[in-house]
Amino acid sequence: MNSAQTNPSSAKTADTQALDALTGGVFSAATSGDRAARVREWLATDPSPERMAEVFKELSHRDKGAAKPLREKLEELRRAKAQETMAVEWAEKANTLLALPRLNMADALAWQRDAAKAGAPLSREPLAGLKQALAERVKAIEDLQHRVQVEREAAVLLAQRIEVLSTKSWRDAQGAAEVLGADVTNWQGQASSLSADAHWSSMDPKFSPMIDSARQQLTLVWEAFQAALAQAVVASTDAQAPLPAVPVWADELRTARGEAAPEARTAAAPVENAAAQARRTEAAEAVGAALKVLVKELAEGHGKATPKAAADVRAALKQHGRHIGAELEGQVHAALTQAGELEGWQRWRADQLREELLAKAEALTAAPEGQRLGGRKMQETLRQLREQWKATDQGGVPNHGLWKKFDEACTRAHKLVEAWLDKVREQAEQHKAQRLALLDEVRAWTDAHAESSDWKKQIRELHQLAERWREAGHLSEKQFAELQPQWKDAMHLAHARLEAAQAESLARRRAMIEEAAALGAAPSLRIDAVKALQQRWQAEAQAVPLDRKQEQKLWEAFRQPIDEAFNRKGADREKAAQAVSEHDRRVLEAAKAVDAANQSGDAQQIRAAVAALEAALRGQAQAVQAAAPAAASADVPASTAVDSGVSAAAEGDAPAEAAADAQDESAEAPTPAPAPVAPPKKIVAVRGDDRPGMKKAEPAGNDRGRPGDRDRKPGGRDGGRPGGDRGPRGDNRGEGRGDFRMGERPMREDRGPRLGDAAFRAQREALERADMALRKLAAQAHGEVLSRVMTAWEKRDAEALPSVQELGGRVAAPVRGAWVQALQAGNGQSDQAATALLRLEIAADVPTPAEQLSARRMYQLQLLTKRNEAAPTQTWGQDAAQVLASGFDATAARRLQNALKALLKKA
Repeated sequence: MNSAQTNPSSAKTADTQALDALTGGVFSAATSGDRAARVREWLATDPSPERMAEVFKELSHRDKGAAKPLREKLEELRRAKAQETMAVEWAEKANTLLALPRLNMADALAWQRDAAKAGAPLSREPLAGLKQALAERVKAIEDLQHRVQVEREAAVLLAQRIEVLSTKSWRDAQGAAEVLGADVTNWQGQASSLSADAHWSSMDPKFSPMIDSARQQLTLVWEAFQAALAQAVVASTDAQAPLPAVPVWADELRTARGEAAPEARTAAAPVENAAAQARRTEAAEAVGAALKVLVKELAEGHGKATPKAAADVRAALKQHGRHIGAELEGQVHAALTQAGELEGWQRWRADQLREELLAKAEALTAAPEGQRLGGRKMQETLRQLREQWKATDQGGVPNHGLWKKFDEACTRAHKLVEAWLDKVREQAEQHKAQRLALLDEVRAWTDAHAESSDWKKQIRELHQLAERWREAGHLSEKQFAELQPQWKDAMHLAHARLEAAQAESLARRRAMIEEAAALGAAPSLRIDAVKALQQRWQAEAQAVPLDRKQEQKLWEAFRQPIDEAFNRKGADREKAAQAVSEHDRRVLEAAKAVDAANQSGDAQQIRAAVAALEAALRGQAQAVQAAAPAAASADVPASTAVDSGVSAAAEGDAPAEAAADAQDESAEAPTPAPAPVAPPKKIVAVRGDDRPGMKKAEPAGNDRGRPGDRDRKPGGRDGGRPGGDRGPRGDNRGEGRGDFRMGERPMREDRGPRLGDAAFRAQREALERADMALRKLAAQAHGEVLSRVMTAWEKRDAEALPSVQELGGRVAAPVRGAWVQALQAGNGQSDQAATALLRLEIAADVPTPAEQLSARRMYQLQLLTKRNEAAPTQTWGQDAAQVLASGFDATAARRLQNALKALLKKA
């Protein structure tokens, strides 16, 4: 024994090492990912299938993931090999079919179908070429069969032409004999070429006798026609020669010889002429009636009735052909020729339709599994295809070969329908069992809720049971008709107690509706009784629910008399309130005057109207009457009035304060007559407003001066605090707290007589609208003033600078004069202007651009070291003058505008 036999493990290790060297280190790789990568690299070298199988066998026990590419490659090779084997097998079958001298078309078509079912690669060579060769041969056989049918029809038409000539004069037949003989000879040549075709033996057995019988029939008819014509020619030259067997030709020859007809020799000539005329008339009528029907069918294109109409014309022509005229005979011949062509086309078209139906039937099962029609749809399609096949057979000669294939295809498709029907039956049984179980559940539910009074829960559960019945699946009509009555009976029993409770609740609600009608019709409305009745209705509605629409109708009927009673009470109250007091009338008129002033856009008129309204509120009728003419006669321009109240209206000052500001304006503007104002309201308490957009508090360091001043006592060298002139702390301790001592209540403001609801709402809304209008006008004027200041700076035009009146109370005349001088001089330095901008932003407490934040912090530190220098809030007018004296810059203008916007608004 060798070493491998004595030690199997060592042999196995040696094999593994050899495979590892062969695959480039697959077995010695540290991780699964490395093994998979090396496997793919080794597969790229195209190893032999034997080596791959060996490596897969060894590697699959160690790492299935790394062996997966090997398994897929081996399966692919196995499939390819199976495909090659299958291709060789089906190629041999196809070659065998093609080598047969007589090919059966059914076998050729079955080869393609069976090969596709077996999974043979029909799209690759050699099967693709063999498939094409078989298809071409089948098409050649079908074309040959079609040509046989056409030639048979052509033979029938030639026989009809010969038959029609036998009804005409023998001289006409002699003139057409040459052309007719050429056609017969041509047809015989074409029939012979059909027999010589290579696919003749592969045709259906029924076609070969068809062309043979047509050839024999045409030959017999043609030979008889030639013999009769030759005999007629001889008889026309020889009076002793026998007459031809064609009756029309024999009568014509007798007439030419001067002989009488055999059947009329014994009758008199007048009688013979009358009888002949009657026969001709009868023949023309019979043939004409049949011809009319045929022409009508041909014009309408009816395929089913055309053959019968043509047969009727032929029968009439055989019977009466010798007695009709030449014109009618030509029409008959043309119609029969057209009918023969139509019949041939109908047969060819019928075969085309049958082939289309066959293709549709085969396509029902040839489609992939997921693309096939559903069971019901396929059943309807099969029914339609069979009906169409029957209709095609009625219009033409049946084709038994195509019918056999069509029936086989329909049978295969019907197997799928049968499987679907089995599934439907199974589902129907399941649905029936489900519905029976649901019936039992309803009966059990009825027994379980025999004593329950939770009607809402019962309605919900019964609705769920009804929904489950509707969604329980499809049943046949017979089963549904059997189970539906049982379901209705079970649900009727389940709803019995609920319906009884609803009927009792309906009676109680109708009684409450009558009570509501009685309460509503009472002279005085009892609110306590109405509330109690409404509570009873709500309790009843919550206890026993009804149908939503019915419950809504009942509720409307219950609510209507009570609503009508309340409406009557409200109408009476309104009638009583219509007698407005004199005080309310005056307030309403003043409120309307305020609205009219708001529409005018004149701030002075608005303030005068507001003052008049406040006087009217306090019952000062004489003040109202005195203020009205003054407000009406005020001729101050709207822009001047608005500008004068910029600061006051922007901050919501009282009309009295706005009037005081207006008196401080420059003398250039006309001064309106003073309007009566209400006494100022004493301030009881003041709180800070920290809402967004409200006025902010002054910076803490601006008004307090230097840091060292905090330690100085009141009344020092400066005679008071550096930040202002408020005096000692004890001097203003009582400001803003009212003139009352400790323990005493503040005096209430005299608000005037009490107002009615309409007057109170009217004056409140009028005051609110007036305040909004003043704020809006002040904001507009403020924005226009700032824009004019920037324009004056940009153009260095002192005349364009707004006046003191327009700038508002925060800008005194000296400050504006300094601005005018700065604009005229225009010699400011940029560094001083930059410092002045920082001081303005500090005074206005507005943000500084990001690039100037360091400079602002530095300057604020410098302010802390300067003891006696005025704060920015005190020198902002001079700082603005320094900025205006410098050169115009868009960025500086934007910063100056933001600072002045805040400074000019401050009180």
